[in-house]
Amino acid sequence: MRAKPQAGLGPGSAATEGFDLLIDGQWQAAEGGATFAAHDPYLEQDWGHIAEASPADVDRAVAAARRAFGDGRWSGLLAAERARIMLRLADLIERDAEQLTRQQIFENGKLMSEMRPGTLGLAGDCRFFAGLAETHGGATVPSARPGFTTFTLKEPIGVVGAITPWNTPLGLLGWKLFPALAAGNTIVVKPSEVTPTSTLMLAALCEEAGIPGGVVNVVTGGRETGAALVEHPDVSKIAFTGSTATGQQIAARAALRSARVTLEMGGKSPQVIFADADLDQAVNGVMAGIFAATGQSCMAGSRVLVEEPVFDRFCEMLAARGSAMIPGDPLDPASQLGPLASRAQLDKVLAYFEIARAEGLDCVTGGHRLDRRGYFVAPTVYRDVPQGSRIAREEIFGPVAAVMRFNGEDEAVRIANDSRYGLAAGIWTEDLRRAHRLVHRIRAGTVWVNNYRIIGHTLPFGGYGASGIGREMGRDALEAYSETKSVWIDLGNRIEFKTGHGEMQGAV
Repeated sequence: MRAKPQAGLGPGSAATEGFDLLIDGQWQAAEGGATFAAHDPYLEQDWGHIAEASPADVDRAVAAARRAFGDGRWSGLLAAERARIMLRLADLIERDAEQLTRQQIFENGKLMSEMRPGTLGLAGDCRFFAGLAETHGGATVPSARPGFTTFTLKEPIGVVGAITPWNTPLGLLGWKLFPALAAGNTIVVKPSEVTPTSTLMLAALCEEAGIPGGVVNVVTGGRETGAALVEHPDVSKIAFTGSTATGQQIAARAALRSARVTLEMGGKSPQVIFADADLDQAVNGVMAGIFAATGQSCMAGSRVLVEEPVFDRFCEMLAARGSAMIPGDPLDPASQLGPLASRAQLDKVLAYFEIARAEGLDCVTGGHRLDRRGYFVAPTVYRDVPQGSRIAREEIFGPVAAVMRFNGEDEAVRIANDSRYGLAAGIWTEDLRRAHRLVHRIRAGTVWVNNYRIIGHTLPFGGYGASGIGREMGRDALEAYSETKSVWIDLGNRIEFKTGHGEMQGAV
């Protein structure tokens, strides 16, 4: 067995061994020894190497997960025993929360103030699903026929393939890993090639907690690795978080073999600010929605709709506060803005600045890369953005707000719903009746009133339209990782068969 990943490896460490795959409880190199670089977006330098899994490696991982499922080493445990092990995992996550937090920061450059609460929240998510593991079951159902007892059973699906993104690597892995384990499934995880090392560290904690080998497997790599997992005939379900284009391709491929999918994809979410709103709070909420995480969030509130009477004032306030944000080292508690996660993401955001200039948009602040080390761009506000603008319609995944004006509820709803996405929305008003009306009229999977970007494991998360298929988190999440079996028990009926004219007729 090769070395497990060490906690806290990152820039400046003596990371000579690198990071291996986890297959069937063994840490091992990729076929042929292929690797790719770990890269720090703040320092703009490589700091380690990660095994690059081939399709053959994926096949070995899926075969291991299939064996682990077939012999019942996890699904065959009592639900209370699975819950006990998951509770132990939650304790280990809390124990190593600092190292797990730092590892994600080395990978994607998010701020310590954002990543630490998320890592601690991961332990809470694990405990939530551990509790559900003991209570997840079928129901006794009144029979539609006399002389029968009927009920349902909840059983695991089989092997789950989880493909996770780089913006919240462990948090969004937990949304898949924990319900999959609670329901009794085995899993093969393919993390983003930008952020694989933190996932490997979490997998090592799964081993330490007592999850049997082969139940949790990790294959690291790029598109070829992910495609091999999606198309593998022994993977019963794909759980994906990422771009809409990639998610749609996954759904199409999975459909060819009738595999299930849960897809949490892109967004272009509206924040609707009415004239009666507390503008100070609304500006803070918009900043949390689009400038926090450097705008790299699927639920980013990137379309800002402001009612006409307060439009100019709101734009001035947002631009002033955005331009005053302090960029810096993600590990420094004083930093308010981190770098974008990769050179590729930096290039994408800079390309949208060029698009905005070509469209003649009014940029009131930002719109450029910051002159400093790291993949930093300035918090950016465009005002009076036309609804047809690419800035208003396409997911940028950067700290870029498109501000639009409206008059009255009907126009606000029309603009808010004028998108192929429907992941989230925010409503800012002191009128409770208006808030209730708009909650029903805006088409989005999550709607906040007088707040934004607050989530928790008790409520499901997912979107309408191009934002996804299915829901993650909440009690309903276990349904996406379970089969429902119907059972009829005959209490003593007589079965008669009558034949005639070459046909057999059965009667109960």
